[in-house]
Amino acid sequence: MNDQVHAVSATRGASSDMRAASDENQFLLATLPPSKVQIRLAVGIVLALIATFLVIAPFANIRLPQLGSFYLVILTVTMLNDLITSALLFSQFFVVRRTALFALAISYLFTGSLTIPFMLVFPGGFSPTGLIGAGLQSAALITVSYRLGISLGLIAYALLRNADSTTSFSGRSLLVIVIGSVALVVAIVCGLTWVATAKEALLPIIFADTVVRNRGPAMSLAVVQLTLIVLALALLRVRWRSVLDVWLMVACFTELLFQIMSGFIVNERFTLGWYGARGYGLIATMAVLLALLSETTALYAKLARSVIRERNAREAREVAMDGMAAAMAHELKQPLTSIALDGGAALRFIEKSDRDEARAAIESVVRSAHRAAEVIDSIRSLYKRDLDRRTWLNVNEVVRQAVTTLDTDLRTHRILVATELRDALPQLFGSRALLEEVFVNLITNAIEAMHAVTDHERRLRISSDLRRGSTVVVTVEDTGTGIDEKDRDRIFEYFFTTKSKGMGIGLAICRAIVESHGGSLHASANSPYGTIFHVALPSGKSS
Repeated sequence: MNDQVHAVSATRGASSDMRAASDENQFLLATLPPSKVQIRLAVGIVLALIATFLVIAPFANIRLPQLGSFYLVILTVTMLNDLITSALLFSQFFVVRRTALFALAISYLFTGSLTIPFMLVFPGGFSPTGLIGAGLQSAALITVSYRLGISLGLIAYALLRNADSTTSFSGRSLLVIVIGSVALVVAIVCGLTWVATAKEALLPIIFADTVVRNRGPAMSLAVVQLTLIVLALALLRVRWRSVLDVWLMVACFTELLFQIMSGFIVNERFTLGWYGARGYGLIATMAVLLALLSETTALYAKLARSVIRERNAREAREVAMDGMAAAMAHELKQPLTSIALDGGAALRFIEKSDRDEARAAIESVVRSAHRAAEVIDSIRSLYKRDLDRRTWLNVNEVVRQAVTTLDTDLRTHRILVATELRDALPQLFGSRALLEEVFVNLITNAIEAMHAVTDHERRLRISSDLRRGSTVVVTVEDTGTGIDEKDRDRIFEYFFTTKSKGMGIGLAICRAIVESHGGSLHASANSPYGTIFHVALPSGKSS
């Protein structure tokens, strides 16, 4: 019943294949706009992190026991988080083929891989001074490289994200590029490890011993790192558009707290601030991964529910249509046979100039035709009574359920939704499923009408009110391309459509459903753009 009823300008339209690909891509987190709940959750996490930072900062340099093994556990979790995040981003890159995702995936692969040598060279981990020939500055070099990898990866993503650039390679070419990039990252990590251990004497002296920092070089590096992460956060804040962007900003802000705590407040390892900064680092790596996993699970759950609902509805329609077809074939066979026989007889009588007999035969044809129409009406009424189970309902709840059903589509198309539902409306006696189908169809039509809109805001407004004391009116307003005035009444006719691939039955069935509830459905122009559909339903039991 998703019948497109709005006229779409040819100059604004794109090919159907491109639109289909765009809609598929926008179900991925890299392109799916965030909901208000997701934004509030991200803001809440940031505020909680700020609160913990303010609590820890005054006591940051209090010495705590040296828990090297505990830190190795944190590093292991960090490594797994980064590598899994990289794999998930690569999988989205294969679908969307956006270079921004590729750059971000490479960044997480680099940081995850670099964590392995860091665990080996960190003093107090596997040994007091570190393994594989590590010196005092080995762990510091790898830490600096790790943080630079995070900052530069986020900056590259933000810049390429705004450009919205995509690759045009085939699947095999993409696989070759990814494998080559992975090999290059591994080579760079091995090279940094070799420099950090075999050429340790050439490195700047960041630590005076295994615990205390050399304040001068450490502060200089901290300024560079802080500048880069602030730049990354600023770019993300200006250019954010998707769920992924929101959680990258959370990760970026957490990394900012890490840089401030570790680079400017803490003077040595194994203090309260040092452990706290490592906690911030762990949260930064987990933020994006948890968002990817939770939102992907939610999208798959919605997809599964949608498939189940569609399958059940299709099976119900098939059963109803099979039964209706069998009944119609059985009941219509006799009147249609009579029409054929009487029509043939009328032709013969006309040839013989027997007007009385011809007239009687034609009258029989007319009676048989009326009988066939009665058969169709009776069968339709039979199935209507069987499928249209009515009960007392709150129309506001039906509208909210329809909006919830299409929440993903609304966010995908970046449509702002405003619901103004009047409280304490009288209950209606009707079919919840059929009325919900009406509102789902009207909202879907509004979404499709606003698909090509680029020069003004896409806004959907749904309101309910009580008029003339007993009539509940629900309006669905969009800011789409609108309907030509000459087509405003015809859109409710069967098999009339303004959609290139539409069947022209959606709005006709919607009007039939509303009228079966004793109501009315009509359309009017919205100002300055779009269309308003008015659904009027009488309260109380309808006939």
